[in-house]
Amino acid sequence: MEEERNAFSLINQELPDMTMKIYHEDKEKDIKLSDYRGKWLVLFFYPADFTFVCPTELEDMAGKYPTLQEMNTEVISVSTDTIFVHKAWHDKSEAIGKVTFPMGADPTGRLCRALGTYIPEEGLSLRGTFIVDPDGIIKAAEVHDNSIGRNADELVRKIQAAQYVAAHGGEACPAKWKPGEKTLTPGLDLVGKI
Repeated sequence: MEEERNAFSLINQELPDMTMKIYHEDKEKDIKLSDYRGKWLVLFFYPADFTFVCPTELEDMAGKYPTLQEMNTEVISVSTDTIFVHKAWHDKSEAIGKVTFPMGADPTGRLCRALGTYIPEEGLSLRGTFIVDPDGIIKAAEVHDNSIGRNADELVRKIQAAQYVAAHGGEACPAKWKPGEKTLTPGLDLVGKI
């Protein structure tokens, strides 16, 4: 059995390589998470299809998906539903009909457990967002109570910051940093000056 982990103990750890089914481009596909090496990857966990907050989040993400693709970033939404439920939701919901990124199926909760988002008594996932770099290293993890929706604009900003830091070793991005703004070079000369 996979070890259940705390999402935050995974920062700077390698993403576990698992296989899963996805619903994508009106097809069922089998993938391995390592298939996405060489790209940035967002794993976007949500509790369940045919619910209330979830379609607002996935529709918001669908609107940012072209921007993320331009940033060499793939998105996989993940719930404990099957790909058949994903297809039915995609076919039925106007909001989910806009989704063009892969929708991952984790009906056993294996991936949810491995990343610490699984709610055992409900068989569902918390709202979890994981940013994984092209080497398969988890660079950010954010987990929400299921009543709190996320904002894809902020996710884009976080990926921009993660990509900047990856390309500019030794620099750090301050709060609300956006591309083109000043970064920080941590060191003793900055102590007490910010």
